[in-house]
Amino acid sequence: MTAIPGPLQSMVFRNADLPALFHRTDAIAVSRQREAVNTTRAQLALLVAGAVPAALPWHAEDGLTVQLLYGAAVLAYLGALFTTYLASRRKAKSHWQLNRSAAEFIKSLCWRYAVHGSPFDSSARHPEALFASRLEEGLQELRKVGWTDPRETMTEKNGAVITESMRELREKAFTVRKETYVRDRLIEQRRWYRRRRLVSRRGALVWSGAIVALTLPALVLSVLQTFGVGRSLGLTGVLSAAGAACLAWNELRRHHPLISAHSLVEDDLESMQAAMETTLTERQWPVAVFETERIVSPEHTDWLVRHRT
Repeated sequence: MTAIPGPLQSMVFRNADLPALFHRTDAIAVSRQREAVNTTRAQLALLVAGAVPAALPWHAEDGLTVQLLYGAAVLAYLGALFTTYLASRRKAKSHWQLNRSAAEFIKSLCWRYAVHGSPFDSSARHPEALFASRLEEGLQELRKVGWTDPRETMTEKNGAVITESMRELREKAFTVRKETYVRDRLIEQRRWYRRRRLVSRRGALVWSGAIVALTLPALVLSVLQTFGVGRSLGLTGVLSAAGAACLAWNELRRHHPLISAHSLVEDDLESMQAAMETTLTERQWPVAVFETERIVSPEHTDWLVRHRT
């Protein structure tokens, strides 16, 4: 965190000012997300590769090349089974989602504490004790569903949750806290959701286009084969498998529902920013911060995805 010279000593509060517990949990979430995505990508690619020998002409001679291709298909299917087994044992997707929820919960709680968001408003007695209590309550709920607390492997120094930067920001005047929160939290989140919406839109276009590009040739081949043309070609199965893989990938990445969900969150944050910068009073501030943190929570986004689909 850096202080900007001025009459009110404006401050900049970044992710680097959050506790080590957040950074550790965030790093685990990123690692497990990468593992889960790469595993699914490998499974889909191997299943498509296994279907390739079926595209051989029916009149192909049973030579060494053909045997090698079918042997490669066997290896591809074995690889798909092996990666499926590993995925069921490591549960990367589950750990990814649990650690992401934990990281965002910690981050949200830290911001609420630092800027006097509810329940850590200016009238709260013993805010540090209240913070510790709320933190443990939230993490305990995550532990019940399988989250592994990384603090067991962290040193005592790195395990401190309330950082000096958080305390320093909390001691600032209301105008400084409001400016810092709007600039470094709310606006940053708006930008993040805008970027993700654009990424999801591009992904939806790319993978929807790929599905169409693979389905149309399969349709043409099927029509031709209906009239007895090209029946020696087995490309239809490969094209169908590749199209199904693209569809599964598109569903995994949730491009279409995320476009709508991120757009709604961005609109809500824009309205909240306008209120915070104009009519919001210090008395209304704690509830407004709490509501903003609810809007940017992963659970809220997932709720929007389910109900907007």
